[in-house]
Amino acid sequence: MAKNSVDELVFVPLGGVGEIGMNMGAYGFGPPRNRKWIVVDCGVTFAGPQEPGVELILPDPAFLEENADDVLVLILTHSHEDHYGAVLDLWPAFDRPVYATAFTAAMLSAKQESEGIVEDVEVRPMQVGKPFTVGPFTIEAINVAHSIPESCALLIATPAGRVVHTGDWKLDPHPVGNAPTDLARFGAIGADRSSRLALVCDSTNATKDGTSPSEDQVASTLEALIAESPHRVAVTTFASNVGRVISVARAAQKAGRKVVMSGRALHRISGIARELGMLEGIEPFLDQTEYKTLARKDVVLLCTGSQGEARAAIARIAREEHPEIALNAGDRVIFSSWAIPGNEREVIDIQNLLIDRGIDVITRDHGLVHTTGHPRREELKQLYDLLKPDILVPVHGEAVHLEAHALLGRQHGIETVVHARNGDMVRLFPETTHFPGEVRVGELYLDGNVLCTPEESGVKGRRRLSFGGHIVVSLCVNSSGQVLAGPDLVIEGLPDVEDDDESLPHLVRRAVTGTLKSIPPKRRNDPELVQTALQRAVRSEVTSYWGRKPNVTIFVHRI
Repeated sequence: MAKNSVDELVFVPLGGVGEIGMNMGAYGFGPPRNRKWIVVDCGVTFAGPQEPGVELILPDPAFLEENADDVLVLILTHSHEDHYGAVLDLWPAFDRPVYATAFTAAMLSAKQESEGIVEDVEVRPMQVGKPFTVGPFTIEAINVAHSIPESCALLIATPAGRVVHTGDWKLDPHPVGNAPTDLARFGAIGADRSSRLALVCDSTNATKDGTSPSEDQVASTLEALIAESPHRVAVTTFASNVGRVISVARAAQKAGRKVVMSGRALHRISGIARELGMLEGIEPFLDQTEYKTLARKDVVLLCTGSQGEARAAIARIAREEHPEIALNAGDRVIFSSWAIPGNEREVIDIQNLLIDRGIDVITRDHGLVHTTGHPRREELKQLYDLLKPDILVPVHGEAVHLEAHALLGRQHGIETVVHARNGDMVRLFPETTHFPGEVRVGELYLDGNVLCTPEESGVKGRRRLSFGGHIVVSLCVNSSGQVLAGPDLVIEGLPDVEDDDESLPHLVRRAVTGTLKSIPPKRRNDPELVQTALQRAVRSEVTSYWGRKPNVTIFVHRI
């Protein structure tokens, strides 16, 4: 048989391998020139200070677009933004089905409605333990514990070999609001030696020893903190963490308190959970309009804003700007969450505002009020022992997490460990081979309502403006080089010190006037020459004065 006609199973990470978030991967089966593809997850990451004005960053689907005729489906492991947040922006163009559990499908529908997205995708139901076939792939969803309901690992079987793609998971023996990770199923997969097995696995906590605390331990802490407080208790957490919402509600009920809910995302997600029967035994939540009717000792406030979002409920409460809700000295606020990298300053600022008002602020520094949804090193080892994989591909993490995971796998005796990054092609079967940089990858920015490449976004210019401000000079000259009007100035983002001997506008005007005098009149009728000379002069003068190089734009109008 010719080499290029051999059926191969390959894995191509398009996002989430070398970074946190923006998870998206493709599995291809068949000979190199005739592969069929399935896609697993389609997530976003949040823009940081280096992308001013950008809301979200999405994986560039260019590789999938090049192979669009052979892309069969998208499969979602769960409904966290970093795994499903880009679906409605990217997937309608492919016009292919999306497989998702009932909760993830409901979250996708609610997201579409809340954001007013017109584009639609065909969603097909995926049920745990019920395999389905798509082209040459047979896929089975396996329940795993995580911090959102109905999270799944995937068993992907092909004639060439099998893969367990874990998604996000942990080995929590006592999760809240969800079933524990299906260890028996993983053990059965590992016991089946009829074909080789690859493990494509979450690396988020691969640098941390031990095991992740269980969700029921957090529930016990919250119960005690709520019961002992003599006044109001407010809890802010990730809106998607239905298990945490259940823990807070149970603790409130046990303490004889009512739960008031504030925040659209919490209302939306808890509504989905109740419709799907996940909140059985939990009393209906009260709306924020009923907050003032309750005595201080009778209320637990569940609110959004755990990541320091300026318009979220806890931020508005901290600034005393919320129309319905106020907290007083002696009340307690529990941050049942961790700050996503990049959000730390905003979260701390909110906590400081509350503390300055005499409010008791409880964070992870004070007790077990939050736990991760990802496996630590002992949990990874336990999964290795269950699955006995022939191949390990660490994913979901930055370089430090991926390399720690790779080393752990080798130390535990896994035969082949692949150090993959976004854009690599990993041939898993029949022989494992790693092709670095084989595939075009990149990022797309969601900038307001515009989806664009980084080069198209203008972000580089915004960074320059944020550092150097902007000076605009406009003047009119006639054909003889005589200045008829101007110079008019606009100065934005530069210091304006009142007690300086010379103001910045005066300095700029002097630079313009001096430069114009130095240009012979006959040459002043060349707008391009004048523009270049003025730009250099103004930038030089201001740099000497300020110590930074400003952005300078010169308009020379010839009349």
